[in-house]
Amino acid sequence: MSASPPSIAQLAGLRVALWGWGREGRAAYAALRGARESGIGIGESGERFPARLTLFCTAAEAEEARALGDGALLVETEASAERLSAFDVVVKSPGISPYRPEAVAAAAQGTRFIGGTALWFAQRPDARTICVTGTKGKSTTSALLAHILRAAGHRTALTGNIGQPLLELLDGEATFWVIELSSYQTRDVAASGVRPDVAVVTNVFPEHLDWHGSEARYVVDKLALLTEAHPRVAVLDANDATLSALALPDSDVRWFGRADGWHLRGEALWRGDEAVLDTRGLPVPGRHNRGNLCAVLAAIEALGLDAKALAPHALTFQPLPHRLQTLGTRDGVAYVNDSISTTPHASLAALDVFGDRRVAILVGGHDRGLDWQPFVEAIGARPPAAIVTMGQNGPRIHALLSGVAGRAGFGLGQAVDLGEAVARAQDLLGGEGVVLLSPGAPSFGAYRDYNARGRHFAALAGFDPEAIAAIPGIGIA
Repeated sequence: MSASPPSIAQLAGLRVALWGWGREGRAAYAALRGARESGIGIGESGERFPARLTLFCTAAEAEEARALGDGALLVETEASAERLSAFDVVVKSPGISPYRPEAVAAAAQGTRFIGGTALWFAQRPDARTICVTGTKGKSTTSALLAHILRAAGHRTALTGNIGQPLLELLDGEATFWVIELSSYQTRDVAASGVRPDVAVVTNVFPEHLDWHGSEARYVVDKLALLTEAHPRVAVLDANDATLSALALPDSDVRWFGRADGWHLRGEALWRGDEAVLDTRGLPVPGRHNRGNLCAVLAAIEALGLDAKALAPHALTFQPLPHRLQTLGTRDGVAYVNDSISTTPHASLAALDVFGDRRVAILVGGHDRGLDWQPFVEAIGARPPAAIVTMGQNGPRIHALLSGVAGRAGFGLGQAVDLGEAVARAQDLLGGEGVVLLSPGAPSFGAYRDYNARGRHFAALAGFDPEAIAAIPGIGIA
C-alpha cells in the first residue's frame, strides 16, 4: 500500500475498521458498504471489500449500529491499543484524536489511521477544491464563498466540517467544491497527496488544545493544509502574525487585508486602489466578517473569476445560525446567539460588534485550558455593562475578572448553567441592553455541541429554537 491514503478500491483485502459512529462514521460506513455492494472494492485476488468490517463505538451507538442488521459489520465498544493494532487501516471520525495513547500505540505497530476526508480526496483527485480553515470565520467564509459562486451560475458544493461529511457526496458532481476543514481534518488533506486548487486560512490562534495536546501541535496540524498539502494558491490574512511568517515556496500566495489586495478602509471594501463595495449593507455583523469577505473575494480571484463583478452578491447572503445571530427583543432586551464562539478571542470579536451598547456577555463552558488573561486585560480597557461566567471554567474566569470588575466598572455575575446565566444577565441589565451568548469555550459536557447550546439559549430567551438552527446552502446547488 502506498504512503498516501488508499482509494476505497485499494482497501480490498486489508483488515479495515471504523472508529466512531457519528455522522462522519456513518458516512464512511455507507461509502464502504456501497463499494461492497457495487463491486467497486474488488481486489486483485477477487475478494470484495469489505468482506467484514469492524466498528469501534460507544455502547449507546452500538445498539443503533447493530440494528442495521449487517452481518458483515462487527461492533465492539472498546477501542484498545491491542484491538486497533489488529487492523491495517482504521477510518476514524474527526473528533477522535490520533494522539490518544491507544492510537499512538497502534500506529507504532503499523496501523494506519485515516479520515473520511482523506478517502474522499483519494476518490476525487480531479475535483476543483477550495479548502477553507482557520480558528474562527471558516464557516461563514465557506458559506459566503459558495453563495457568491452559485450566484455567478457555477454549480457548487458546500460541504465538510460545516455540517456534511464529504463522503456523503462521494458521487456528487460540481464545478467547484468549497470544503470547510477543522484542525482535526487538515492533515487528512495534507496526507492524501492531492493538492487543493485553493486553500484559504482566515486566522490562527490557540484552540482544541485537548485534542491536539499542545498549542504548538495545534498550529502545526492546522497549517498542514498549507505546509504539507501544497495548495496551488494559498489565500492568507496579512494581519495574522502566524500566517504572515510562513514561507510557502510551492504555492502562489495571495494576501488579503493589505493595501495591494482585498482590504477594508472604514466601511468600504477595496481591491488595491479601487473602491469596490460599501459593506454597510452586508448582512453579517462585525469587522471580522468584512475581513472574511476579503478572503472570499481573493479566493474567487484565485479561481480565475472576476471578483470585482461578483462582490455585490455578498449583500444577498443569508447569515449562518449561532454566529452573532440576533434572535429578537423581549421586554427591552435584545438576545444575540453566538454559541459558535469557543475561544476568548472570538468573544472579544463579538463584543466589538456592539460598540457602546449596553451588553451583558455570557462566557464559560468546557475548560480546554486556554489562557483567559488577554480577555481580562481587554475587558479592563473596554468593559461591557456586565459579564456572567458559567460552566466548567466559569469559576476560573470569574476569579480573573473579579480583580478588574470594580476598577473597570462592569457588573460581574456567576452562574452554574446557561439558564441561571441568562437570568443573572437580565437582572444586571435592568431591562435595557443586549444579552450576548458568546461563551469563548466549547459546550462539551453540558450540551452535545454548540448547536444544542444555541437552541437552548433561544428557548430560554423565549424564541423558537427550530426557527433559528438551519444552516442554509449545504450540499450541491
